[in-house]
Amino acid sequence: MSTHEASQDFAVSPLVAPARRRAGRLIGIDAARGLALIGLMAVHIFPEENPVTHEPTLAWSLFAGDSAALFALLAGVGLALSTGGSAPHQDRRMRADRWGVAARALMIGAIGLVLSAILPWDPPANVILTYYAAFFLLAIPFLHLRPRTLFLSAAAFAIVSPVLLQQVGPSLPESSAWNHTVVNLVTEPLGTASELLLTGNYPALAYMTYVLVGLGLGRLDLRSPRVQGLIAGIGAVVALVAHLASSLLLNAAGGYQALLATPDMTTSELDAALTYGLDTIPDTSAWWLVIAAPHANTTLAISVSLGMGMLVTGVTLLLARRTGQSLMPLAAMGSMTLTLYTAHLIALAPEVHYDDPALWFVLHLAAAAAFAWFWYRRFGQGPLERGVAAVARSARQRVLDQEPGTVAAGTATTPPPARPEA
Repeated sequence: MSTHEASQDFAVSPLVAPARRRAGRLIGIDAARGLALIGLMAVHIFPEENPVTHEPTLAWSLFAGDSAALFALLAGVGLALSTGGSAPHQDRRMRADRWGVAARALMIGAIGLVLSAILPWDPPANVILTYYAAFFLLAIPFLHLRPRTLFLSAAAFAIVSPVLLQQVGPSLPESSAWNHTVVNLVTEPLGTASELLLTGNYPALAYMTYVLVGLGLGRLDLRSPRVQGLIAGIGAVVALVAHLASSLLLNAAGGYQALLATPDMTTSELDAALTYGLDTIPDTSAWWLVIAAPHANTTLAISVSLGMGMLVTGVTLLLARRTGQSLMPLAAMGSMTLTLYTAHLIALAPEVHYDDPALWFVLHLAAAAAFAWFWYRRFGQGPLERGVAAVARSARQRVLDQEPGTVAAGTATTPPPARPEA
């Protein structure tokens, strides 16, 4: 790649040595992560419903469900870029990658368990990190696959997981905690596993759709403007078609009336379910599978959030080529979302934000942006990200040390450098 091409793609600040060393990162991917983080902050701090109008708040309408899906999509992209990008690692390097991803999953899960212990029993937000650990572990067998197979696998998860959630979910054991802690992980292992995989807030079987699509996107040439445009365009089409399909099935094909006829259902309850989503998919009617509400985890709901995530990803990649420098504050936040998300949840623990959510959102956002900008310019990788990466590298290196044909094993053959992780 020429110097001119690199400057177009990455827009690295000439003043910052750490950023210069990270010039291989895709700024557009980091910027998309930054947007996802802002969305989660907004959903956590603002209420779902306006107390005066009883309509969904702007934060809920813009970000509910889609921010978490975007995070999962970008997690898949990051997994792809860290395991070879468009040329997936093979053999020894891929085996080492798998152990590195497993170590990363355990570290992220451990941080999630600590956060759950800090938050009150009835928390202001659900911790996604324990689910993230499950996402990463489930993604390990898919790391070597090519885009077409990954996209087909993602489609299978999108179709099968909602049916499992509706038909099998009600019979599965539950956990007694809103957020999973070490205590209920030990005392209620089956309930915890059920929620992490299928019945929880961010069920891994449903969210694997986003992870695998992201993994497939990361196997493409994400620096190509044509690929970036296709990602944005296809995402917009997927979101629009899924939303229209749900609307037609509910309003024109009789789905709304069929759901209204289910036992103990009222118009207000049904409208609330279609607006704010459901904790699980009721087994009273197959028509529940055609709703597209936030966090509903139906096929169409997954498709809407997936399409929006692809649209945001494609647009930020395109913007980074032209105005990358202007995205740097957002990308700085996106480069250390684990650190900022953790700090955000700890700051929510005292639950003082309910009376003035707008003020607290501005404070959280300003603090996150200021810290990220300072830390990124001074040190590069975020503090928690650095610790997790070190553990993952150690696990990966242990495998390479035990395998012949690597530098660590004392051979003369030097493996090609790994692609930088976005």
